[in-house]
Parts: sequence; structure tokens; C-alpha cells
Amino acid sequence: MIHLNKKLVLGAIFLSLTFTGCNEILDEQPRSIYTVDYFSSADGINQSIPSLYRHLRLLYGNGYFMSNCQNGTDESTFAQSADGNFRELDMSGNGNVNSNTFPTSMVWGAAFPNINTANGIIEKGPGFSVPESLISEARFFRAFDYFMLVQTYGGVPLDLGSGELKFNINPITTSVRNTVPEVYTKAVFPDLKKAVDNLPANPRITGGVTKNVARLFLAKAYLTYGWWLQNPNNIPTYPDVARTDPDGHNAQWYFQQAYDVAMAGITNPGLYALQPTFYDVNEGSKDRNSECMLYADHTQSSSYYNESDPVGFGSGWAPDNFAAWMQTWNYTAIKSSSSATTFTGVSSVQREAAQPLGRPWVRMAPTIGVIKNTFADKTNDSRYDGTFVTTYRGNWNKNGTGLTTVPVLYNANNLPVQPGGAILSFLNDDSQTPAYPSGSGNNGVGAGTLPGRADWVVAPNGISRIVYPGLWKIGTYRTDDPNGLGYPNAGLTRPFNVAKFSEFYFIAAEAAVKGASGSMTARDLINVIRARAGKWKFNNAQNTTFTADNSAAMIAATPASITIDYILAERSREYYGEFYRWYDLVRTQKWGDYAATYQIGGASYGNHTPQTVTRNIQAFHYLRPIPQGQLNAMEVSDDIKAKYQNPGY
Repeated sequence: MIHLNKKLVLGAIFLSLTFTGCNEILDEQPRSIYTVDYFSSADGINQSIPSLYRHLRLLYGNGYFMSNCQNGTDESTFAQSADGNFRELDMSGNGNVNSNTFPTSMVWGAAFPNINTANGIIEKGPGFSVPESLISEARFFRAFDYFMLVQTYGGVPLDLGSGELKFNINPITTSVRNTVPEVYTKAVFPDLKKAVDNLPANPRITGGVTKNVARLFLAKAYLTYGWWLQNPNNIPTYPDVARTDPDGHNAQWYFQQAYDVAMAGITNPGLYALQPTFYDVNEGSKDRNSECMLYADHTQSSSYYNESDPVGFGSGWAPDNFAAWMQTWNYTAIKSSSSATTFTGVSSVQREAAQPLGRPWVRMAPTIGVIKNTFADKTNDSRYDGTFVTTYRGNWNKNGTGLTTVPVLYNANNLPVQPGGAILSFLNDDSQTPAYPSGSGNNGVGAGTLPGRADWVVAPNGISRIVYPGLWKIGTYRTDDPNGLGYPNAGLTRPFNVAKFSEFYFIAAEAAVKGASGSMTARDLINVIRARAGKWKFNNAQNTTFTADNSAAMIAATPASITIDYILAERSREYYGEFYRWYDLVRTQKWGDYAATYQIGGASYGNHTPQTVTRNIQAFHYLRPIPQGQLNAMEVSDDIKAKYQNPGY
């Protein structure tokens, strides 16, 4: 675990990086700062490096960044309790994305201060004999941030006030955007290549960046830039520039580089490796495993290093990890009966700090297509069971009140249920049609019944904006109250994964589909992932150990010819809920095709009628708007501001 220094560089940035906050939270007060004087000694430079890692918390684990990356795609839509931050990003006429939209400004606000800190380390470090291996950690994060920025907004400034890629100590009120090729060839690629050359194979500290972490992002940057050069669907870029590479390479060259670098990562894994099962990757007790290469870390052992109270009331704001709340529906509304003769409602599923449960916010919901199509194979493929919460189990005995000693409640069909028993289940398919009540019914959430079953049930066609499978893979995991309900309202103390070893296989496979060649084909690479997905060691839905090896069936079902569409489907199955989707669809220029329509039930309990919703995704939406806070702080003419903004906004 990285011990994070809470002293952050806040002063050495240009004035235009000042933002208003989300309308659901209070303005956060800075806890402490350090000045540019810290860059006048080796100790000061060394002490600034942890802040580079800490800034990951501003995005990864942040529920609003989750919305930025997932809402409006084929994976998610807004849920019943969503405000404008989520509805605007749905692209379905519930508000429009604009320069004041909060989630789309998050990358800008998080990246530039960190870039300037990295600039200071890179510029000042050699003068104090700071080793290049340490300086290359700053090079990695500068490239990481510029890569995030260029994918999100197009071309962005390389000069923060003192020259391109220079450390700036003077507030300025002007800014000039560089082009996309300039950002890649002057910042992203050189920094990552130097990081690959100089970072250690094994991390300096637990969770630290390494040669292979840099390889992963270099391969992904090559892949993304290759798509940008190729531009198959004529998506506009900004600032407007010819789709030519300053170094004279074509898209195919970059696809081959992406393949070669990714394969180098696979064949030289260092300490990294695929976990034996998908369950092992995501089960809370196995966090920080060898597949997780980079993460925004948290801890339940210290308020100081966690930057929030691990047992208090989570803020719902960075640096907390609270993303899991967003796609958690209010399961506490489920009712069972304390009487066998007259239905007397009792909340049989209490709010608990457990991986399937946690704090409900009801801001985002999976689309019906995700459940029925993306995760169509729920028998061989373990990833549906290892991603979603499909069974909500009774825990009334843990609430510390009079229910503690109640051994039995009565549920669907008036059948008895015990603590730990299934109270509500989401069915795997629509082969059976539940008998749904009118409205919320006795169970409080409008769930239905099937003959002989004690659990309330909802079929895939019946999920809605208010009742839907939750997210298990990023859910709450704690060890400090095993017999009680724990601290479900605190921010999650799990790390939030930023990069996984498995993505090397996806990057190489995608590059192969785009024409790269090498020792493994796209099908070979994808089948490594699919074979692992066929291996089970635990069944979450049944809450029991379950050993099965369906890898042969998974490989047999893989198409002979792999397409980009198939890779995108596999990426969704592997990384659902992990902040990948918008960037995947924008890179491959598939967003408008994949997310044009979706199906979901309404926002009221008992609404089980799928509604088809149409989105309005235009070509200019493939770039997010430059934040209004940036424009407001620039003391330039209105026409220059207008030219600074991405077209369409």
C-alpha cells in the first residue's frame, strides 16, 4: 500500500484550472498545501511523488467519473434517483451535455494540477541527483494524464505558462491548445517510452508504477492514436488538424507498435499475472492481487491515509471511493412478513457493509440489453455472476434490534425464509414470466412470484430504473464487523483498479484485428481471457463454493474470425463497471452505433414494461466540452474563448 502524503501541490498551476463543484456536494476545503519551495530540495521532490498516486482518487472510485465513463453508453442509463449530472450524460433528452456539465469537466480538473507537479519533479529532480527511475514515475503520470485529456477533449495545452512541458509557478490567464498529434508525439509517447526504459520491473513500493505498467499505457496510447489517424467514421477532431503523424508513420505502424508492446508486456510479466478465475480478480479479500497493476488505494485502518473516516459517513465525493453506490438500488425497501397468517412487512435485507450490498444511491442502472445480450451466457461464463448482484439475501438477524432473534420470516408464496436465504432474485432469462403485483405489492418493490419459490423474482425484461441487479465486483468489502451490519455508509476502503494485466491481451487482440501480426492471433489472445472466464470457484448467486471448468466450451464458442465488435463485447463482459466503456466506444468510433437506443423499465415500483429510449449522439459529442471554469478564468476576447471551446458546445 502507498502511504499518501496529504500535502498537495495546489498553488503552482495556472489560474484557468478553477472549477465549481457538483451540485450534490459542498465545496471541499483544502486540508493543507505546500508551495513551489518544496521543489528546491531532493527531499521536497521525493515528498511530492506520493501526490501523483493520490490524484488517482479524484477520478477512480469517484461515482461521478463513473457516470462520465458509463452513462450514455450501451452499459448504463440513469436510475430513479438521478439528478442532472446523470440525466444529461444519458444523451436522451433529459438535459444536454454542455460546458457546465460537471462530470465531463472532471478529467480537466484532476489532470492539470498533477501534470504541473510532474513537470516540477521532472525539471528539478536531476539537479538534486534524484534518480531517473524515480523521475520516471512522474513521467508516467504526466503521460497518463495527457493521455486521459487527449482522449476526452482532443488537443490540450502543453504549455501551462512557462513553456511546453515546463514547471509553471506563475498564475496566468491565457492558454493555447496544442493539436492531438502534438500531445501524443511531444508528451504521451516520449514520457511513456522513457518510463518503460527506466522504471523498475518490480515496483519500488507496493502499488507503485513499473516498466510493465508503462508498457500497458504505451500500448494503449499507440492503439488509440492509430484509430485517431485512421478515423474510419470521419469523426471531427479539435483543434482542427490533418490526420497525419509528425513522425511520418501511418495508422498501421501504430497498430503494430501497440501489438508489439502489449506482447512484450505479456511475455515479460514481472510480478504480474492473470488470476486463476474471474472471481479471484474481484473478490474483496483478494484485492491488490497480481493482476491489478495500478489502483487508487484506500485503507480501513487509518483516517489519515484513507483521507476520510473509514467508519463515519462517506462524503459522496473524492477522494472517497463511492462508485459502487451509484448503481446500487434501494434493496432495503424489500419486505418480508413477520407473520405466517397476515402479511406484516419487515425489511428483511438491511443495509450492510458487504460486497453484495452497501449504500444505495440509485443514480445509475444497467440497460436490459446488458443483462440479456452482453451477458447472454450465464452458464459457462462466470463473468455475469462475478459482476452483478443477482440474489439479495436476508440479514435481518444482524440489525441489533428485536429482529436479531427472529429465526424465520415469510416471503413469496408465504413460504418461510431463514437468515442468509434468498429474499429477491433476478432471473437469468425470460423463459419464465413472474406473476407481478400491481404497483409495489406486499414486497414493497413490485417483484413477482413463481410457483414453489420462496424468493421474490424479477425477470430480465422486468428490470427498471428503480429495481435492477447491483454491482458486486466493485462493492463494499470490510473485515471489521463480521457478525453485524458494519459501516455501510462510509466510503469504500477497497482500492479501485485503474489498470489490469488482462488488458494486454485485449490491446494486442484489437491491434491484430486492425492488421498487426505476431506470434498470437486475435482469437488466440481473446481465448486466453475467455478460457479463464469459464473457470468457476464460487457462485455468488447461490452463495456457495462451485467448482467448474467450462473453458473448453468458452473457447469452442469463440468465433473463428474476431471483429472489433466481438472485442468490444468481450471488453464489456470483462470490465463492466470499471470506467472503460465510453473511452472504448470513442476510440473505436462505435459509440453512436452501440448506444443509439436502449431498453429499461420505468422509475416506479411495479413498472416491468420495457421502454425503448432513443439517444441523440452527434459526431461532435465524441469530444467532451472544455469546462466553463476554464473559459471563465481566461482573460481573453470572446472570439478566442469561442475558438478554444470544442465545436458543438
